[in-house]
Amino acid sequence: MEYVTRIVIIGGGPGGYEAALVAAQLGAEVTVVDCDGLGGASVLTDCVPSKTLIATAEVMTTFDSSYEELGIIVADDTPHIDSPARVVGVDLGKVNRRVKRLALAQSHDITASVTRAGARVMRGRGRLEGQQAADGSRKVVVRTADGTEETLTADAVLIATGGHPREVPDAQPDGERILNWTQVYDLDELPEELIVVGSGVTGAEFAGAYQALGSRVTLVSSRDRVLPGEDPDAAAVLEDVFRRRGMNVMARSRAQSAKRVGDRVEVTLSDGRVISGTHCLMAVGAIPNSSGMGLEEAGVRLKDSGHIWTDKVSRTTAPGVYAAGDVTGVFALASVAAMQGRIAVYHFLGDAVAPLNLKTVSSNVFTDPEIATVGYTQADVDAGKIDARGVKLPLLRNPRAKMQGIRDGFVKIFCRPGTGIVVGGVVVAPRASELIHPISIAVDNNLTVEQIAKAFTVYPSLSGSIAEVARQLHTRKTADEA
Repeated sequence: MEYVTRIVIIGGGPGGYEAALVAAQLGAEVTVVDCDGLGGASVLTDCVPSKTLIATAEVMTTFDSSYEELGIIVADDTPHIDSPARVVGVDLGKVNRRVKRLALAQSHDITASVTRAGARVMRGRGRLEGQQAADGSRKVVVRTADGTEETLTADAVLIATGGHPREVPDAQPDGERILNWTQVYDLDELPEELIVVGSGVTGAEFAGAYQALGSRVTLVSSRDRVLPGEDPDAAAVLEDVFRRRGMNVMARSRAQSAKRVGDRVEVTLSDGRVISGTHCLMAVGAIPNSSGMGLEEAGVRLKDSGHIWTDKVSRTTAPGVYAAGDVTGVFALASVAAMQGRIAVYHFLGDAVAPLNLKTVSSNVFTDPEIATVGYTQADVDAGKIDARGVKLPLLRNPRAKMQGIRDGFVKIFCRPGTGIVVGGVVVAPRASELIHPISIAVDNNLTVEQIAKAFTVYPSLSGSIAEVARQLHTRKTADEA
């Protein structure tokens, strides 16, 4: 009888379900243990829901910012856009019902794909039981939804349990007025005055979205600027757009507490100032779901932050135990989690695998305008981590941008000075998440700016700016060589 490799995956997010699909296709016996529904936080409470909400906000922003310039007449007696009697409005209850419906449908689709591939899906919570056995196998104990326990034997275990919102002790969410990002989809009415605490990706995305939907937004940032981890030029553009659209951006302001006062919320800052609003969204980071799983007892090393240490092929410090996704703290992106999961399976099953290379990862901040990045950053160049030169071209010069009334944004590309090989790039524009792809291909395949410059682009198109930046970099390279 032919031996079948047994793989148990704890967690059904992108890292877990993508690994399950690959493992089942390669002939392994796969069990996925998940407590909330396949897709994980990415599908059910984070990426899919937030981007669905943002899709509605994008329509509002596009209409509000450009309809007059483009010659669109709504009605002869339409009040001014700043008037409370705006013709265009949002039914937040309907928006959120759509958000939940789409998220649930996506989760069901993923479950169907995984089960069709031949994997078993168990609803429950899993934990490692003790050390590796003499035959190399491990035990995983699953507590199911009805409280019973089942012990599984696995040749390899993948931990892909994700994370959950970090909470400030004096600003505990109540699900009504003080919210974390998983609770906002239960709102039936649009917050009149929303205080967003935290100016990272999550905070910036929700602040921009709710402002577009019609809320008066105050964004509290403990740093000098919004999106401190992103390209500084890109962050400056977005902060300028936020302020122009009426957002109150409070830099260098750390929230100390948030409490309900009747039907309002008061947020106290560390310097004693108090901000009042109808709702408060806490977006202050995430904590990995790594406790209570027997990880350290099984030999899995945890970082001080609680994240699981992994190498470039997703191995932990415990033989036969791999980890993927937000629980590793490598890069909080669904695409990276999925890649980590696939790499883990390929590695354990002896298939060809390339180690994870974060310098080829593209990411996007879904604000308006969007901010997409790939490869080496401006901070890397400034710190001397790589010898590269960059050119930035504002979208104002692009003919398609002028036609569409786009004023904010740019394309920036970094290349090596000698060879012209593209090593990174930034796009700030509507749909930057789509425009970054040609730069990602260039980074991943070591293409040169000359090769990008010679490729045809459609005229007029926003992508024409990518070719133009490449031409400018190639021209400078050629001039330096002369």
